[in-house]
Amino acid sequence: MEQQHTGQKLLDPIERAKLGVKVFNMPFSEAEKVIDEYVSGKNYDAEGLAYFKDQVATQRHIQEKSAELLATGGEIVRLVANAFIKNLPKPPAGNTPGA
Repeated sequence: MEQQHTGQKLLDPIERAKLGVKVFNMPFSEAEKVIDEYVSGKNYDAEGLAYFKDQVATQRHIQEKSAELLATGGEIVRLVANAFIKNLPKPPAGNTPGA
């Protein structure tokens, strides 16, 4: 795909998808290097590349925050379960089974 006014190429949807899958689980700095290597010397539009990199960075940020939220949710569930167990009524002292 080529832009009309600059003659520079744009990342088409298939290229974006391939790159997105390739860099999906990479840290952003590593993903950025892979993207830069892919477009190196191929006359891609810098503004479009910056936008794509911003999307990748946003995705990484969302993944990191999701992991934090999941961990926090797990900790909350653990605390609630422990509090519930600690506050269960205890059987009277003389009525233990088998005594």
